[in-house]
Formats: sequence, structure tokens, C-alpha cells
Amino acid sequence: MQAAGPGGYAAGYRDGVFAGGEALVAQHIPPDHILPAAAADLIAAGFRQYAPSLTRLTSPHEMAGHIMAALDAKRPLSVVRLGDGELLTLAADTVLPAAEVQELAPFLPYAGVPCSTPDIRATLAEAIRGADWVGVPISRAPTFQGLLFPVLRHFGIDWSHLKLTSSTINYSLHQSRLLLPILQGRRVLLIGSQAAELGALLQLHGVQVTGIIPVVSGMADIPRVMQLTAEHIFDIALVAAGIPAVVLCRRIAGELGSVAFDFGHLADKLVTGELQL
Repeated sequence: MQAAGPGGYAAGYRDGVFAGGEALVAQHIPPDHILPAAAADLIAAGFRQYAPSLTRLTSPHEMAGHIMAALDAKRPLSVVRLGDGELLTLAADTVLPAAEVQELAPFLPYAGVPCSTPDIRATLAEAIRGADWVGVPISRAPTFQGLLFPVLRHFGIDWSHLKLTSSTINYSLHQSRLLLPILQGRRVLLIGSQAAELGALLQLHGVQVTGIIPVVSGMADIPRVMQLTAEHIFDIALVAAGIPAVVLCRRIAGELGSVAFDFGHLADKLVTGELQL
């Protein structure tokens, strides 16, 4: 089978734009009628109608302020993030068939969820409900915002009652040069497969790393990791442990009274040198 040439790609692109715009509009036009307005104009008019529903997410500088205020006051704070892994885990057998989730997310076992079960979904939903700050995706792609609101509705979580930031707040804090100021002068616990390497890197930048937990073997490993976490003295935990990080951050704040931040793949990118501190 030959790959489509430039002309074939352009035709496919035009067909896709039509199917996602004018063809959708046509479904709402009654027989024997035409509408002298383009799909783009209708979208703009609809957007103006829904503009009052726009919700501003907490910015990196604001988030850094909240984290540092919690550290200064020695009060607990949890920051969790919802990406496609968390949302697809919650969507399995709830808003999407499990088989479709398996097809969309073959990476879930690597992210800590070999199989999305009712218990795992309930635990994850409860952690989101109880977190102090929840990072949500800005992307409107089907497995990001396309799942966010249906999933939250299914689990009875009122998104308007959550304190929201971006799901990429970890990267935003780094890009805004706010990460090191948050960590310097604090006792830092690192959790995740890159913890040792990340710890060495942070120490080169004057960060006091007081503990390392290098392995989190999925959601089932959370009780063991919590037990180990309780044995350390720290002000803030950076948790880079896939989907279990959401639950760990919530529990570290709620049970141990510390600040816990869902650090994610930023750990990998810092360790490999793709990003620089």
C-alpha cells in the first residue's frame, strides 16, 4: 500500500476540516434550508455565549507562592496533576469501555496501573476530591479535556469546587525559574525511579535532599511507600511515580502533614539533561 502523496494529504486534511466543522453544522439545519454563516462564524458566536464560563487556572507564580506559604507555615499542601493516564484509568468501564481504554492507553501498566479496577478508580477519585490543588489539562484533545469533565461528573466531583492549575504546572514552575527557589532551604524527599539521580542533581544546586525512595511498584505499592515516607524527615516531597503519585501526594499531605508535589516526567527530563536546572 503506497503512502499518500502531498495531494492526498491535502485532500484528507480538507475532508477532516469539513467533517469537524461544516458537516457538523449541516446536521442541525432542517431539510430544504440553508444558513448563510460559516462554521467558524458559528463557533465564534457560540464561544461568546459561553465566555462567562471561562475559568482561569492558577499561574506558576501564584502556585509557587502557595507552596512557599505552606512551607513557611509548616502546613500540609498537596498538588496533584491529571494527564491522560489518570483520566483513562478513571474512564475505564465508566465513561469508556475497558477495551477502548486498553487500546488508547497501552502505557498504563508502565504508569502504575496494570488494570483499572473499581477499587483503583475509587481511590484515585477520592485523592482528586481531597487534594488541595488539581492540575488539569489545557489540551482539548479527546483523552485530555475530552475525558476530564465526563470523568469528574461520573465520580460526583464538582470541578467548580476544585482549586485548579495546569496539569503541566511542574514544567511551568521549572520554565519560570521558580523550582529551585521553592526547594532551596527546605528538606526535600524524593520518590520515584529517578530519585537517586535527581537527588544528586539537586544537591549540586544547594538543595538539601533528606530522603530517597527509589521504587514505586504501581498502585498496590502505595502502603509500603507511605510507610517508608513516614520514616523520613522532610518539608516537601517530590513524587515522580506515575499515576500512584496522585494518591501518594494526597496521603502525604493528609496523613503526614507535609507539602507533596506531583513532579512527574520533569524528573526524567532533568536527569537526562533534556532540561536544565
